[in-house]
Amino acid sequence: MTEQNMSEARRCLLCKKPKCSLQGCPVHTPVPECMALYREGREDEAAALLWENNPLSAVTSLVCDWKQFCFGNCVLNVKQAPVHWYKVEQEISGRYLRTVTLSRSGNRLVGKKVAVVGAGPAGIAASVWLYGEGADIVLYDANPEIGGVLRYGIPPFRLDRDLVAQYSRILDVPGIEFRGGSKVLSAASLASEYDYVLICAGAEKPVTLGIPGEERAVQALEYLRQPEAFDLGKKVIVIGGGNVAMDACRTAVRSGADTWVYYRKTFENMPANPLEVDQAREDGVKFAVFQAPVEVQDGGVVFCDCENLVPEDGGRVVTRIIKGTEHFVECDTLVTAISEKPDLSIMEGTEGLPNVFRAGDFLLGPRTVVEAVESARTAVKNILEA
Repeated sequence: MTEQNMSEARRCLLCKKPKCSLQGCPVHTPVPECMALYREGREDEAAALLWENNPLSAVTSLVCDWKQFCFGNCVLNVKQAPVHWYKVEQEISGRYLRTVTLSRSGNRLVGKKVAVVGAGPAGIAASVWLYGEGADIVLYDANPEIGGVLRYGIPPFRLDRDLVAQYSRILDVPGIEFRGGSKVLSAASLASEYDYVLICAGAEKPVTLGIPGEERAVQALEYLRQPEAFDLGKKVIVIGGGNVAMDACRTAVRSGADTWVYYRKTFENMPANPLEVDQAREDGVKFAVFQAPVEVQDGGVVFCDCENLVPEDGGRVVTRIIKGTEHFVECDTLVTAISEKPDLSIMEGTEGLPNVFRAGDFLLGPRTVVEAVESARTAVKNILEA
């Protein structure tokens, strides 16, 4: 328990209808209850409550978009002094994660066997909850270790790999079998072997730019999986404005490259966590906005200028390329991070199968870790009600 965090906890108003939890947090973290316990020195009870609500609390407290979720919805924002709940959560959950062990507190799935495909955030959370209800689980993943995007996407300077490794320890219990390096091609084939199948395979299929020469570019997810395997050269351009783009550019600049992010809209339109954008700039990443790539060539990229058009009726802003503004920008490596989507081929033949469910980015598309966890909760609820 730190003095600074205790000071923050004492500032919390313990709202009866907490906006931070009810409106801000996708998993509805019980902030007032945990703050009250923390203030009374009952950290273990607070940690257990957080774990029960969100088994990835130690992770989400580090990588969440706090301004959008809890921090941004604190009632003390009216005084421009919101409580830093996420820092208290980091302390409580980070310590607890290193000692917690799984238990079977429920019995609604005793005797049932569940296949969980994907050992990322949604798959981890679902496995914890399914195990707690008595299910035996086989957890499949194409990667050799548990973690998904936590291990093979989010850079270690944002998320300590030792923290991620705790989930391998936690899930190493009788009743959960991890099959790493196993790429599942058909959910329908699993549906005949298991009582329930939950697909949490993520959104790992990069969306392409659809421009000439794109094959010369490096895909951001491929780069983030093993950055040390790439020789980026002296200058790198990252295309995109989302969280993956921020992770890629912040990783590239740490390799010593002159790193730029080119984005077709402006900063206000970037889907990335604003905190990540600020930190990228602090790291030395440079930004060029209203720039759209139209061709990848040897030694660089051809860009066009863009502009936002605001409809008179106040509808959705449209970004368009300004014709005749082509210009060549030199770079050694182009990294593309415009978006990702799930590979739905695994779902072929599952129409009408009542025991196949989906969760996480595989269902939602590329979203935040905390939203993937909440999606897993919904999926587990649906399994329990099936």
